[in-house]
Amino acid sequence: MQADFWHDMWASGVVGFHQQEINRFLRDFWPKLELEGQGRVLVPLCGKSLDMLWLRKLGHEVLGIELSQKALDEFLSENQLNAEPVQHDNYCGYELEQMTLLCGDFFQLTAEDCMQVQAVYDRASIVALPPKMRHDYARHLQKVLPKGTPFLMVIMEYDQSTMNGPPFSVLESEVRELFAEFASIEVVDEERFERKGNAVTEKVLLLRP
Repeated sequence: MQADFWHDMWASGVVGFHQQEINRFLRDFWPKLELEGQGRVLVPLCGKSLDMLWLRKLGHEVLGIELSQKALDEFLSENQLNAEPVQHDNYCGYELEQMTLLCGDFFQLTAEDCMQVQAVYDRASIVALPPKMRHDYARHLQKVLPKGTPFLMVIMEYDQSTMNGPPFSVLESEVRELFAEFASIEVVDEERFERKGNAVTEKVLLLRP
């Protein structure tokens, strides 16, 4: 996906992927990572997700990466949060209590940025990317994350020929292939529903070394 696609999406206000409440899968399965509210959590392609506030309330520091400045501005204004401009070579963004929000290209993220990351929360990241970019996404995460970093990942499986993405259909088998050298993968829950008349299976994956 080109950057202009996401800028236009946020400018239009048509952001159906944004959830107005804390994600159920996050609440139910985050404890399986056994972090006890400790450590920094990376939230790639974070948008204005309320899940970041839940993670912060749990005690985590949050590192969110988002392409759209508008999304981050809305996150702050809608949640009445005060923040200072971030100081970074590759990003603009905001610093606030227990949270850093970086605005720019995910692929500019460095190992130095992720030195203190102890977990990744991916609800709407890998499913936002077409196949080639999903490969690049997985490789880049493996390059910049500390060894042994666990993930909570939510994917959607459906017949891609019946609907356009994003969110794209990402098969469990594809995730296993992309992260085979990085982590073992456990399916901890799945839920079936209809979207635009098409059958969709949403799966919750734990990726651990």
